[in-house]
Amino acid sequence: MVVFCFLVDQTRKIKRTKPVAGSCSRCRRGASVADIVTTTRFCYVPIYWRSHKAIICTFCGATLKTYS
Repeated sequence: MVVFCFLVDQTRKIKRTKPVAGSCSRCRRGASVADIVTTTRFCYVPIYWRSHKAIICTFCGATLKTYS
């Protein structure tokens, strides 16, 4: 019997945030624009990373809009 174990994970790190005018549509709290780096790893070796901007809620953490 052959068993395959794939260790794949994806981490998201917020590098920088800046307050933005407006509020979250879910909880009506403040929002901020953030520079986010997403890294995909296979067996603990990074194989893909992407940097993008997103508007996120400062209270509930929901991603409201993503920019490439």
